[in-house]
Amino acid sequence: MSENCAREPWEYTLHIPNDARAVAVARHTLRLVLVAHGLHRLVPVAELLGTELVTNAVTHTKGPAALRLCWDGRTLRIGVWDTDPTPPSPSPSEAYTEAGRGLALVRACSDGWGWHRLAYNGKHVWCDLAAAA
Repeated sequence: MSENCAREPWEYTLHIPNDARAVAVARHTLRLVLVAHGLHRLVPVAELLGTELVTNAVTHTKGPAALRLCWDGRTLRIGVWDTDPTPPSPSPSEAYTEAGRGLALVRACSDGWGWHRLAYNGKHVWCDLAAAA
């Protein structure tokens, strides 16, 4: 399937436990979904951003998490839900340290990112990647 055929919207959600091994499972799942839908060009950056978001959820919370991938025909939204309602807090110094650089990478490599607190439990942190025309 070519990228030109990947115009139909779709959505996937992967529920993951609070386990460091879940990061690799989420990364591989993300790759499989994008390749299956012909979005090969998005894979490297999407893997990086998805891995950072899932790592934050697994590292900084105590409960389960979920990776959500949404494609609207032009833009991929990578979102991660976790059980902690605390806002993500990127800082300028994060980009220069080994630990804590995740949100700086998300901010620098995505076409937009944000978060919102969920009324029922936790928060959803997301970023967008637009496909080249």
